[in-house]
Amino acid sequence: MAQHETTTAALNLGELGIDNGCKVFHNLTYEQLADHEKKYNEGTFVANGTFAVDTGKFTGRSPKDKFIVKQEPSQDNVWWGSINQPTTPEVFDALYAKAAKHFSAVDRMYVFDGHCGVNEKSRLNVRIITELAWQHHFVTNMFIRPEFASVAENFQADFTVINACNIVDEDWEAHGLHSEVFVIFNIEKHMAIIGGTFYGGEMKKGIFSMMNYYLPLNGVMAMHASANIGKEGDTAIFFGLSGTGKTTLSADPKRELIGDDEHGWDNEGVFNFEGGCYAKTIDLSKENEPDIFNAIRPNAMLENVWIDANNEPDYFNSSKTENGRVSYPIYHIPHHQPNSRGNHPNAVIFLTCDAYGVLPPVSKLSAGQAQYHFLSGYTAKVAGTERGITEPQATFSTCFGAAFMTLHPTKYADLLKKKLQEHNTHVYLINTGWTGGVYGVGKRMKLPFTRKCVDAVLDGSINNATFVKDPLFGFEIPTTVEGVPSEILNPKDSWTDKAAFDETALKLAKSFKENFKQFILPGNDLSVYGPNV
Repeated sequence: MAQHETTTAALNLGELGIDNGCKVFHNLTYEQLADHEKKYNEGTFVANGTFAVDTGKFTGRSPKDKFIVKQEPSQDNVWWGSINQPTTPEVFDALYAKAAKHFSAVDRMYVFDGHCGVNEKSRLNVRIITELAWQHHFVTNMFIRPEFASVAENFQADFTVINACNIVDEDWEAHGLHSEVFVIFNIEKHMAIIGGTFYGGEMKKGIFSMMNYYLPLNGVMAMHASANIGKEGDTAIFFGLSGTGKTTLSADPKRELIGDDEHGWDNEGVFNFEGGCYAKTIDLSKENEPDIFNAIRPNAMLENVWIDANNEPDYFNSSKTENGRVSYPIYHIPHHQPNSRGNHPNAVIFLTCDAYGVLPPVSKLSAGQAQYHFLSGYTAKVAGTERGITEPQATFSTCFGAAFMTLHPTKYADLLKKKLQEHNTHVYLINTGWTGGVYGVGKRMKLPFTRKCVDAVLDGSINNATFVKDPLFGFEIPTTVEGVPSEILNPKDSWTDKAAFDETALKLAKSFKENFKQFILPGNDLSVYGPNV
């Protein structure tokens, strides 16, 4: 283990205000990580040898506690509001000093030096300092692990995260925060500090938020999306909110997975930001998600998953949380793309789970409509049945990932349009939700039909179809897709009650229109590409 044990001085941590004679563990191997996790009793090794950890009170991100320091020059670029909340340089400095003081008194710490983004031209060199081995394990799984020999002691970080999860801000009210928990980014100082929450996803999504700041300002599209590539090099991007089928549909045995969550699109093509995957485990089975199920083996790490009396994970028990997760290196997926790169995409797919049952299983969007639906980021959720509410609720998350968009959404939409036009990339909207009626009346779209729609998009055969224009939403609907019953392609045909369809479709269209008001800018009114209401 000696080759990965170092000192604060050797890693120049004194420049960060961390001056400590304690043991510093730098870029540990998986074998070393397992030794530390066992030695310090940080969790449990389940029956097959996978490490499992409980992240405590917080089993998900804490968005209300995320802040960005408002100062020049970055303040003119940031999309300020409930997602990117402003704080002051003084608050950051006070909490940074508290975090540095804390790390100057610990008996051990872990430092990960690696990358976010496989493309050397645009990647961020990230340094992440944690006090728990399992957090070091998490970032080792999720970020790009450099060859150990290539990480010299003079590693120059483009962005540093100090995860002082064991401290809280007792002065949070005076500091204008919402609780004693804090996740604060200082763009000018290229730093973030975390306190009060142990949840690993704060580190992953925090760096993603920064990629979403830096890259688009340099003309590189940053995307909350999955991507895969075919045998002929044909590349596809899948955007979609939780529950829309993004992970399932991009995991295609006929194609190689580039990545499952965060990507960039530059002048060379598509590339993964990450070195691993972070998948939900709720209701996971070998039958429904074999790739993910089989990826849960030594070196993977389970978070907040119920472990039964036989020391086996129970993915159907949500006692801890619905947000049980597993992180694992991407090479645990057998058909991953080894370089985590693809060409310029032939197709971009927007996935939605429309519980109103009025969107077609597949439709083609113009460049303007693509911008509109990208900014809308629509899906629908069904409310909790315990309250007796069964009516769908429209959900809009701009850019299919509002929580991570640091710039104004129109910046990403303009960049997407530019990329689509430069590379003649077609965009399709695919509905994995309901057909034949609303939730409770109609039926969920059968997965084999959805896969056939995706196949038709990816192999280009959909371009040979005849299309008809939807009179309300304006997109183009194919009249035939091989392997898909023609009566479900046009959603109105699948409804028995045509008047009810018209009423429901109009209701959804009005929801789109109301939501989109926030994106109408002087001289750039994209609402003309939305529903005709």
